[in-house]
Amino acid sequence: MYDLVIKNGTIVTAADTYSAEIGIKDGKIATIGTGLEASDTIDATGKLVLPGGIEAHCHIAQESATGGMTADDYRSGSISAAFGGNSCFVPFAAQHRNMGVIETLDLYDSRAQGASVIDYGYHLIVADPTEKVLAEELPEAFRRGVTSFKVFMTYDLMKIDDRQFLDILSIAKENGALTMVHAENSGMIAWMSERLVAAGHTQPRYHAVSHPALAESEAINRAISLAKLVDAPLLIVHVSTPEGAALVSDARMAGAKIFGETCAQYLFLTRDDLDRPGMEGAKFMCSPPLRDSATQEALWRHLQAGTFSVFSSDHAPYRFDESGKLAKGPNATFKQIANGMPGIALRLPLLFSEGVAKGRITLQQFAALSASNAAKLYGLSSKGSIAIGMDADIAIWDPKESRTVKVEDQHDNMDYTPFEGWTVTGWPVTVLTRGARVIDGGALVAEPGHGQYVARDKIDLTGYPGHRAAELDPATNFGARIMPETRS
Repeated sequence: MYDLVIKNGTIVTAADTYSAEIGIKDGKIATIGTGLEASDTIDATGKLVLPGGIEAHCHIAQESATGGMTADDYRSGSISAAFGGNSCFVPFAAQHRNMGVIETLDLYDSRAQGASVIDYGYHLIVADPTEKVLAEELPEAFRRGVTSFKVFMTYDLMKIDDRQFLDILSIAKENGALTMVHAENSGMIAWMSERLVAAGHTQPRYHAVSHPALAESEAINRAISLAKLVDAPLLIVHVSTPEGAALVSDARMAGAKIFGETCAQYLFLTRDDLDRPGMEGAKFMCSPPLRDSATQEALWRHLQAGTFSVFSSDHAPYRFDESGKLAKGPNATFKQIANGMPGIALRLPLLFSEGVAKGRITLQQFAALSASNAAKLYGLSSKGSIAIGMDADIAIWDPKESRTVKVEDQHDNMDYTPFEGWTVTGWPVTVLTRGARVIDGGALVAEPGHGQYVARDKIDLTGYPGHRAAELDPATNFGARIMPETRS
């Protein structure tokens, strides 16, 4: 009756923990019960059977605005993600200036097709919101199952202004899509950077100084205000400050359609990691930058309290050589060094070890943060849970396995990991995507091309009353209809 049965494990979902067997048929979970039989079985004795992780913030086969390419393509990136307990990921498809959106999606289709070992989708980065992009191409992207659009409030070649931001928020709302934002005040960063470099403070450690916490909180406040004006859903990505997290929390408490994300580096690393000899600190440069230990504790509290709907890696792999971090030479200023760190394989092991094993979060919270919340937020309706009828995307974890982190065990195209030498407890040993083994007993068994593109659904905003600005309400603005109705 079944193609595969998982026996003797402890099933963990975002709601429950219980003992049962899972019967898988045609890539779907067909039965959860006892006494199930199949010619192929997995004995999960002593193991936790969890939803396969969904890594929803990573940069794979992506050029930066200045032309640098990330080290991982869809083959290496998906393999590294799978070894880290993920059965699906959603990298970015980056539109740059003078590129069309459909052109961008076609380009990333060509890079992903036949390469990934796990299922995948895209978030679309919008950097050039022309009239054609807004009127024709963003709705077409939505019809192709790309239901999340990311914008930047910083980086000269990527940032949009507030008016463009409102246009994109409006189009996303009309189509049921989610807008994501990198929220930092570009002017503050430029002002700080110019003065630091002019004074000769050019080493990697000054990257942290050049991105003040106020630059994040101001931009988050502005982004939330723009989203509230048009009552559009908005996700603030990689929140790195207590002030920014509090703004997200307050907006959510007020009923606004605001969501937050933080990332592994902000919980586990600090700005002191940038203060290393020579260029070593460049390995720890990301934006927003690493903060301090007090910030870590505050972000943990927000993670525990539910401020952050998703927890991601922001895997942005630039090698520590001339192809990546050192592209501008060994004496480059912090302004000339590529921002980003690898971490796609360690997101979940670190969260399990530092979160579950140390009693900071429950197993149910881990399941939610590893998969279920991302599935709901991003419209991956067939993934993210262990339930009858869902894709058999499953990660089997050994909660007692202890490992020392080594770069060679990351299975990516990187030459370093910022977590080298860390000891983690809890490790994914078997990963299934649609019922087929991708990782089995700690070894890769799937071939590139097993992963399929997943068209995503619109965001579900049930339970979010939103914010109705009086100036946009025909009942209170003398009958003016400024916003189109949201499409069903």
